[in-house]
Amino acid sequence: MKKKKAYTFRKFMTDVHLWLGLASGIILFLVCFSGTMLVFEKEIESIFAEELHVVPSSEKLSIDELTSRMSEKGTVSSVSIPTEASEAYEFRVKTSPEDRRGTTFMMDPYSAEILKPEPSPLDGFFSVMFRMHRWLLLDTNIGRPIVGVATIIFLFLSISGIIIWFPKKWKWKAFKPGFKIKWSANWKRINHDLHNTLGFYSCIFLVIMILTGLCWSFEWYREAGSQVLGTKIFGGRGGPGITSETPGSKVISLSEAYNISNSELKYAGKTSINIPQEETNVLEIRKYGDDNWSPSTSDLLVLDRNGTVLKKELFDDKDLNVKIASLIKPLHTGDIFGIFSKIIYFLACLIATSLPVTGTIIWLNKMKKKKRKL
Repeated sequence: MKKKKAYTFRKFMTDVHLWLGLASGIILFLVCFSGTMLVFEKEIESIFAEELHVVPSSEKLSIDELTSRMSEKGTVSSVSIPTEASEAYEFRVKTSPEDRRGTTFMMDPYSAEILKPEPSPLDGFFSVMFRMHRWLLLDTNIGRPIVGVATIIFLFLSISGIIIWFPKKWKWKAFKPGFKIKWSANWKRINHDLHNTLGFYSCIFLVIMILTGLCWSFEWYREAGSQVLGTKIFGGRGGPGITSETPGSKVISLSEAYNISNSELKYAGKTSINIPQEETNVLEIRKYGDDNWSPSTSDLLVLDRNGTVLKKELFDDKDLNVKIASLIKPLHTGDIFGIFSKIIYFLACLIATSLPVTGTIIWLNKMKKKKRKL
């Protein structure tokens, strides 16, 4: 009579990994697939846009005149002025009440020609991917918690997967197979290696995405994260939290606001100006220095409607915890180091999309093996 094997911690983690993976596989596949598609959203859309670079021909039109012409498309909420003279201006326009995220339009600052005139089919595609990633295309109140719970499960899968990846014997010969895929083996072994090895290499990036992504799913998690960091996560949402000291007064021109920002922030970089929509709103200006270590970091300047500087906040002067909190979104999307980190995140998301598939195949193969033994 064979002696029954003891139920070890490793066996427990294997079972947890298996059943949680099977329970959440389809949801995680959809969330990871849509996340993979969204990594290069801006880059892909720009490929299908009309020529984004402009040829300097004469003096640029004023920011105010360009904004006025762009307002024919809808309510202009912001304008971004690039550093290079050959780059187009970027406008964020709410084209309709249903256009929650706003539509990005590019404009030639010399001729006022709209370089991306109409929404393309890709806008609809990426909108679907965004809603799938956040809410599984369901109602927000239903889809958001489902995605959130699946994301928590993914965290447990990542932790248990790493535990299972470690061999029983801590010797180099035992570790070595876990670092590579044996392409010369049969398809079952290759599938196992794709799940085991690729999962190991992508784990650290997936954990970062998971820990930051949960900030959008649960308020309690966001509040707990704020407590841990000692500063409010997404504290800058809805503007700088400053109201005008001269409500209802005439707003200075955007050209004047841009000149003030260059005077206060004396370096080259892309400047984004949020345009006041209500009588109590102020002008929020963010400047992204060309020499910044990350394209996602910016300095903030808040101007009253009459041009008075109400707040000047430099990113380098912030405490570390505040810096981390302000970088939650680029840490989640891969924007943190520009194209370099986006490539890494794309590959990690692609691997994450494959894990439910390769994991299910591993389970099916084991079930077939057990049936043959019976």
